[in-house]
Amino acid sequence: MSLVITDLHAQLEDGTEILKGVSLEIPAGEVHAIMGPNGSGKSTLSKVIAGHEGYEVTSGTVTLDGEDILEMGIDERSRAGVFLAFQYPAEVPGVSNANFIRAALQARLPEGQELDAVAYYKELYAKMDLLEMDRKFTGRAVNEGFSGGEKKRNEILQMMMLDPSYCILDETDSGLDIDALKIVAKGVNAMRSESRGMLLITHYQRLLDYIKPDHVHVMAEGRIVKSGGADLALELEANGYDFLKEAATA
Repeated sequence: MSLVITDLHAQLEDGTEILKGVSLEIPAGEVHAIMGPNGSGKSTLSKVIAGHEGYEVTSGTVTLDGEDILEMGIDERSRAGVFLAFQYPAEVPGVSNANFIRAALQARLPEGQELDAVAYYKELYAKMDLLEMDRKFTGRAVNEGFSGGEKKRNEILQMMMLDPSYCILDETDSGLDIDALKIVAKGVNAMRSESRGMLLITHYQRLLDYIKPDHVHVMAEGRIVKSGGADLALELEANGYDFLKEAATA
C-alpha cells in the first residue's frame, strides 16, 4: 500500500508551471517530510494531491494503493483515504465543530446506516482530551474566532476522527508557539501506524524534533532535488539551502 507520485507536472490557471516532474513514493507505515525554500512548490503539491481546482495537472500520475486519484473528485479522494491539513484552515461560520465532523463521518457510511451518536461523542471527547481542547469547542463554529494554535489543533482533531489512510500536513507548524507545537505533534504521533502514510510539509527542523520522519526530501523549483534520512533536516537547519545555488552554478 502506497501513495505514489510519478513525474507530476502541474500549472496554475494562467499557465504558470509550478510542479515540474515530482516523483515520490510514501508507503503505508512511513512518515516523509518535504522541506525547501519559499516558492519551491511544496504547498502546491499538497493541493494537487487533494484536488484543488486552482491547479491543472498537465502530465504524470498520483495513485493511492494502485488507484488513480487524479480522476477522482475532491470528495472521492477524501473517501479513498486522503486528508489534507491546511496551512491556513478556513472558517465555516454557522456550522459547529461537532456537526461538521459528524456530517463528514456520516457521509462515509453506507446508505441507510446512521452514525451512533453516543459512540461518536465518546470518541470525539477522547480525541479532544488528547489535544487538550476544551469541550466548549464542540459547539463553536468551525475555526471561527479561533487562534492560530486552536485552528491547527482543530485540523488534527478532524484528521484523528476521520482516520484517513494518508495524511498530508501542509506547514502545520506555521504560527505555533512551542506549547501548541508539542500538542499538535502529540496528536500526529498518536496517528502513526503501519497502515497509514504521512507527508509533512515544513520550513523548519523544529517540527521534526517532535515528529520524527523516516525520510526527508528537499524540493526546489518544482522538483525533489535531494532525499535522505532524518539527519538531512538537521543538515538543512545548519547549512540552509546554499547547496541549491552551488548545484545550479556547477
